Amino acid sequence: MLALATLAALLVSNSAARPLYEALLHAPIEFGFAPLTGAQRWGLPVHAWINDLLMAVFFLLVGLEIKRELVEGELSTPAQALGPVVAALGGMIMPALVYAGLNLGPHGALQGWAIPMATDIAFAVGILTLLGPRVPAALKVFLMALAIIDDLGAIVVIALFYTQGIGWGALGLAAVLSGALFAMNRARVMRLDAYLVTGLLLWACVLQSGLHPTIAGVITALAVPVRDPQGGSPLERAEHALHPWVAFGILPLFAFANAGVPLQGLSPAALADPVPLGIAAGLLLGKPLGVCGAVWLFRRGRGEAGWPGGVSARAFAGLGLLCGIGFTMSLFIGLLAFGDADPGHQLGLKLGVLGGSLLAGGLGAALLASAAAPAGRRG
Repeated sequence: MLALATLAALLVSNSAARPLYEALLHAPIEFGFAPLTGAQRWGLPVHAWINDLLMAVFFLLVGLEIKRELVEGELSTPAQALGPVVAALGGMIMPALVYAGLNLGPHGALQGWAIPMATDIAFAVGILTLLGPRVPAALKVFLMALAIIDDLGAIVVIALFYTQGIGWGALGLAAVLSGALFAMNRARVMRLDAYLVTGLLLWACVLQSGLHPTIAGVITALAVPVRDPQGGSPLERAEHALHPWVAFGILPLFAFANAGVPLQGLSPAALADPVPLGIAAGLLLGKPLGVCGAVWLFRRGRGEAGWPGGVSARAFAGLGLLCGIGFTMSLFIGLLAFGDADPGHQLGLKLGVLGGSLLAGGLGAALLASAAAPAGRRG
């Protein structure tokens, strides 16, 4: 679905339908009241509703996955979390350094340093799934844990570095609502609709505060109870309910709204611009070097601690390349970094993310397939 939505965006943005595509994305959707701003009408363009509200639902799902893994899953003990944490940290630091190194000059754009840091968990896990039983189960678990930590790092980066001016009144209301969510958890409130309604109010307050509203999704997720008194899991119920909407609706819609790149008149020189070059190099080189290099250094001091069992070095290198599929998360961070101020950087962002993610995903899949093949069949 993500691939089809991306292809559709590329086709439409390079056809006679491009003006209609852009007009649709910028069409306003407004409401007749705005209690937080005092305005007569309040609204956002379609593009912003997708990136601000629907992506908050995506981050709600990410937050639920993070909490489940921290409480009961692969990150619930230090021994289990050690390897993925080390790999994720290396995979965030190295791409940022690669991008910054290529954007230090007068024509660079250092504010995009975080773009190649994050992994698109949907695409990366999707490729592992397509490879089937040839990929060791331990590698899939390691990638899931790594990508979840990676997403948590992206959330922290968005909150700290890509926040506009603060509206303190709205932020105060957001703090009260956040406290209410966690008080509901302490009071053993198990109704998911209570959390979702409060989370929607929190989203509106965070939007008006100047922080990015997707953070409201994460806060809401962290307040949802993991277990009810009967042993059921409200968190897992919410996760299972949201997953198809996110996978088959929100993420493809985000891809369609943000992956359109007009290629008319595009010159080879545009590909060598510091922004697309830094993003592509960060994803294709920085990500696997950071992931594999950090784990290699860690193993030098701690032996096999943190290494997924039964996984060869070749297969782990393939996983490192798959982590270079930035796509959704990289586009999202790039839109925050560059905004609408510079169309040239917007074009460079999309070229770098699409090119780097495509190459990293293709090479990673090929390396994993060759690692799984019998010795006599390896080329």
